[in-house]
Amino acid sequence: MQITAAVVRDHKQPLVVEDGIELDELKPNEARVRIVAAGICHTDAVVRDGVYPTPLPAVLGHEGAGIVEAVGEAVTNVKVGDHVALGPAYCGTCNQCRSGNPAYCENVFAEDFGGRRRDGSTALSKNGEQLSSHFFGQSSFATHANVVQESLIVLDKDVPLELVGPLGCGFNTGAGAVLNELRPAPGTTLAVFGTGAVGSAAIMAAKISGCTTIVALDIHDSRLETAMELGATHTINSREIDAVVDGLMKITGGEGINFAIDTTGIPVLLTRAAQALAKRGTLATVASTTSGTEVPFEIGDSLVKGWTFKTIIEGSSVPQVFIPRLVQLWKRGDFPFDRLVKYYEFDDINQGFVDSANGTVIKPIVRLPQ
Repeated sequence: MQITAAVVRDHKQPLVVEDGIELDELKPNEARVRIVAAGICHTDAVVRDGVYPTPLPAVLGHEGAGIVEAVGEAVTNVKVGDHVALGPAYCGTCNQCRSGNPAYCENVFAEDFGGRRRDGSTALSKNGEQLSSHFFGQSSFATHANVVQESLIVLDKDVPLELVGPLGCGFNTGAGAVLNELRPAPGTTLAVFGTGAVGSAAIMAAKISGCTTIVALDIHDSRLETAMELGATHTINSREIDAVVDGLMKITGGEGINFAIDTTGIPVLLTRAAQALAKRGTLATVASTTSGTEVPFEIGDSLVKGWTFKTIIEGSSVPQVFIPRLVQLWKRGDFPFDRLVKYYEFDDINQGFVDSANGTVIKPIVRLPQ
């Protein structure tokens, strides 16, 4: 069938919305989904810019939501008419997947960034030219997508599809980092470096966890104001890098932060976060950075802290379990991620990327033409 999709043809260049793209027949392990809306994520931007090795031309998009229109013969987890959010792909057969850790799939780069199915085929072409497909198992910057079953999360039909796509990555990552991985005890302290979609989700999750001191750090005052509305108890404008540690120590009465989450990938901020940790504190990063990025951690004086550093992927979540839980938290009013979104029509997708990069919008969502 012919579809419309936003195509990345050259690195660091705007996406091009193109008609007449051919979507091939379903494979047995896929479902065809009519995409209602898709979030724009920082990972889409870094792939567009060549940080990760997805072959071009490509159709990106990995925070999709839509309605199942057809199902491959091997698919057992959805049926025609189901409303679904789309999450990351994973192989389902490696040791990590079989241990209940699909976020750490041993084949994650092939599954999510390879641009091809496992058999080497691609679902998308135009006038004989192959386009990379199956980005995160979906490639949801398109009116329709052939989606691998591992990426499908069934939702109740009363949940607005134009809203829930970002639960597939950004909000899942931030909330999961807190609720699934760090699991702070009530009454503990937590700092979030960067209050975009991922950081905002972490702040909401910290409030749900019962953290009594939640510090938001960002260079945009407007985002810090939003962070306070979501549950932060204190804010620090991190533009003054040298003041970060003193600010955190002052807020905690000199004890330091129990937990710190970095969403920025900026080495100097990671260093400052480590310096501000309390005894037995934990620093985690969820940021996408270029290969070779190094962070200078001072070991000597910090050894007596007994602190932990860890990396977290996709909130260490099982999407089919965790994303419906986030929906229930949203319905209850405890995870108000709907306050963070701004909608764009498909032809304006590049403006969504711009607004996200300059900090004027926390989570852009593109509506697909129906």
